[in-house]
Amino acid sequence: MIFLNMARNTTEKTDFFDQIQRSTENFLTKRRNRIRIKTEKQKAKSQIVDWLEAFLWAAGMVLLINQFVFQAYQIPSGSMIDTLLIGDRILVNKIIYGPEILPGLGKLPSPVKPKRNDIIIFENPTYSSKGAAFDIAQRVIFMLTLSFVDIDKDESGNPTAHFLIKRAVGSGGDRFISDRGNMLVRFSGEDRWVDESEYNRQRGYTHSINRLVNINDYPFIQAAGRAAGFRDLGYPVPPGYINTELSWYQSSDPVYERARLELLRSANPQDARNRSRLAKIKMGWYVPEGRMLPMGDNRDNSRDGRYFGPVKLSKILGRGSVIIWSHDKEQKKILWSRLGSLR
Repeated sequence: MIFLNMARNTTEKTDFFDQIQRSTENFLTKRRNRIRIKTEKQKAKSQIVDWLEAFLWAAGMVLLINQFVFQAYQIPSGSMIDTLLIGDRILVNKIIYGPEILPGLGKLPSPVKPKRNDIIIFENPTYSSKGAAFDIAQRVIFMLTLSFVDIDKDESGNPTAHFLIKRAVGSGGDRFISDRGNMLVRFSGEDRWVDESEYNRQRGYTHSINRLVNINDYPFIQAAGRAAGFRDLGYPVPPGYINTELSWYQSSDPVYERARLELLRSANPQDARNRSRLAKIKMGWYVPEGRMLPMGDNRDNSRDGRYFGPVKLSKILGRGSVIIWSHDKEQKKILWSRLGSLR
């Protein structure tokens, strides 16, 4: 009897310890699973955080490089043909003239100033800003996407001309006049006029100045300008005049507008407005100190300093440096020979 009681007690003790062991194992297993699940969640979260940190770091570096060192730009128009073609992507050296501290706000000083023949990028003087916050956001997105995304568009959905790329042809004290499309320059301190093309040849500049208008067409353009003057006066256009509207031409060359204003001036000498406009055309373009006169290499298809005047040096953001991409859409091929430094 005593033996049976001792066996029963032993069995009960064994069951008790087995139950404790199973409970302990279950607890440890559940605890281990919770730790494993928590670790996996932290690991997944850590990967997302690491990815975000890497992205933010890369974006920050892109912004810093684009803002202070180099920035990619895409050529939107043919105003610089053949130096730059529509769709060309170039790198602009932004540190050379002193980079902006923030987009659109202030510039760091630089001992290097823009000079004649530099290909410069600058803020379009005729650009209508949508506000400082939008301008900064547009610049940041434009830089982060390496010029592939531009949120600043016009009513037609085309990118607005916030920035322009032209060649600097005149500095402070220079004066320019146009003679049937050819630019004559009187440099600061000089008393004679120099043909721009001859000056470029003497200095060894190899870029070409493209013309769309043949020199033999200027008599027709002049006649069309006179015809426009007759129309402005309300008179019928006399026989022999070209009754064609060519007002698109006056923005890049004064031949048409000069002929029109001379007729209006002769008909009404007291009109101060026409007298002032004609005097401005005859005197040409003067470049004040602290400014540069930019022009497109494609002279008959460029809205440049002849239209909006010289630009402030503080608005010049950088110098065109390298063509990194040039593509012929018609032939669907990369123009490898065009890639390289700009001149």
